[in-house]
Amino acid sequence: MSKTILIVDDSESIREVVSFTLKNEGYNVLVGVDGKDAIKFLDGSHIDLIITDLHMPEMNGIEFIKNVRAMDQYKRIPILFLTTESQSSKKMEAKEAGATGWIIKPFVPAKLIAALKKVLR
Repeated sequence: MSKTILIVDDSESIREVVSFTLKNEGYNVLVGVDGKDAIKFLDGSHIDLIITDLHMPEMNGIEFIKNVRAMDQYKRIPILFLTTESQSSKKMEAKEAGATGWIIKPFVPAKLIAALKKVLR
């Protein structure tokens, strides 16, 4: 059975590139256009990993991660932060919210897949 990954990003081009990359590797992909939109997938459905952006309308990545971590079923799910931010303060804020790791945009598809394989169980 293939793993299911939820992508949360307000950039259509990023969603398309990440989705294409993951589908080519055999993953099932769910897509949210921002944190508020992505919450609909956290309905008890099985999700193996979440990739989220930081800067989004409605609910940013930090708020989204905090919402995910507040749900018992998703407390331990790996969450990768995909962001243009490279400041250590933002990385610390994401880590404190519950992010497992981060990938800096623009990303190389092979590095994204390598990062996923490190955190997926």
